[in-house]
Amino acid sequence: MEGATPSPVPGPRRTVFFVSDQTGVTAETMGHSLLTQFEASNFQAVTLPFISGVEKAEEARRRIDATGVADGVRPIIFSTMVNDAERDIVKLANALFLDFFDAFLGPLEAEFKVKSSHAAGRAHGMSDLTAYNARINATNFALANDDGGKHREYEQADIILVGVSRSGKTPTCLYLAMQYGVFAANYPLTEEDLEGGGLPAVLKPHQKKLYGLTIRADRLQQIRHERRPDSRYASASQVQYELRTAEQVFQRFGIPTIDTTDCSVEEISSRILHRTGIPRRVRP
Repeated sequence: MEGATPSPVPGPRRTVFFVSDQTGVTAETMGHSLLTQFEASNFQAVTLPFISGVEKAEEARRRIDATGVADGVRPIIFSTMVNDAERDIVKLANALFLDFFDAFLGPLEAEFKVKSSHAAGRAHGMSDLTAYNARINATNFALANDDGGKHREYEQADIILVGVSRSGKTPTCLYLAMQYGVFAANYPLTEEDLEGGGLPAVLKPHQKKLYGLTIRADRLQQIRHERRPDSRYASASQVQYELRTAEQVFQRFGIPTIDTTDCSVEEISSRILHRTGIPRRVRP
């Protein structure tokens, strides 16, 4: 069409290495957050965890260099290595080297006027056993109280997510549990619940804990079709009915909601915690 803006054309594939002396979770999380700002780019992600010792660092450097030769363009490295000797070896690779600890520890040391410990594994290790146990307990709670399977434990819940099937309740509960130690249960609004037009009896005592998840009809239909193709469950009329009726229930009982259509589970969780003020038992 004349005057239309052409879609960006992806460039050559760039291999991105997440290098760490521990699990690599921090490098992956922070690196992916930056890479999402470059929609037209073609990235191939490779994680190299537990790079401890000179030999492993040399092996990582050789692999990165070989990948650059094969790709015809230098790789990108996101590093969270705290050991200077190992980091300096990987830094010699023919790649764009971006080290998160190196970028932030220096200014923090200057501000605090003290040297950092340079201890590996502090971000995601088990040094804080209380936080670790909080995540495990919350995750067990989320699994035990998934999809309305149990009601007796709702008294212990920090929040109960409600919504129609496939609106994102389960992954959000698990993320809240694993990242923040929040006790999150979820209850699916079934067709029987919706036909009644009121709150299910098991939810009435916990109305202040309820948070509704909504989703755009076309997206929900797509998700359900992938699960049960050409079924009544995935039909446009059924999806529209359930969403419309659920929305009426949310409005009638003053249940706050969030539209999950274009949100990641991280964003859904963060918005819910911000709006409800539920305390985080664990800080990521």
